Formats: sequence, C-alpha cells, structure tokens
Amino acid sequence: MDIRPIDDEYSVSGQITVGDLDEIKAMGFQSIVCHRPDGESPDQTPFDDIATRAEELGLIVAHVPVGPMGVTEEAVQSMVDALDEFPRPMLGYCRSGARSTAIYQKTHHIRG
Repeated sequence: MDIRPIDDEYSVSGQITVGDLDEIKAMGFQSIVCHRPDGESPDQTPFDDIATRAEELGLIVAHVPVGPMGVTEEAVQSMVDALDEFPRPMLGYCRSGARSTAIYQKTHHIRG
C-alpha cells in the first residue's frame, strides 16, 4: 500500500485490500472513496468486500468509479457530494492512484 498525501484532507493510493483497512483506520483516515470500477482486473478486491470491512471499522465509504470514459461530470458531482458530506481525512483509491488524483483536482476547482 502506497498512500500519497495530496493535501491535509485527502490522500490517494493504488488498489487496497481488506487486510489494509485496519492500518488505514489506524493512520487516522475517516472515509474512503473507491474510483476503480469493479471487475477491472481479476486480482482486484471487489468494492463490496472493502466496504463491508471498512464499515465494521467505522469508516464511511463510497464507490465513485472512473472508467474508460474518464472523469465524467456525474463522477465529479458524486465526488463533490462525498467531499461535502464525509469526514476527513479521506483516502481515494484506484489501480494506481492516478484517477483518484485526477477526480480530486477536478472537484477542487469546483469547490474552490
């Protein structure tokens, strides 16, 4: 797991596993947003598996997939909603962290 801070409230990572969630919680994260569509690769942990354990740990989670169409207006709005409603610090993840960074940058311009 390679967590990279973007600012004081948001960090990104490549794909996480259920086993990473205890450490993520211990690091102080309060919410997680997955930007990876389920089924993108055979070794990928399904979002529902992540969500089940994250919620057991008291983390707030959302699935805002960014697929082949790139960062869509709908995805940006869903991310804005998560940023407005979820406690932070927040962790965004996808395969490498690039989509999680890109969508945050687009929402940051909207939110100011």
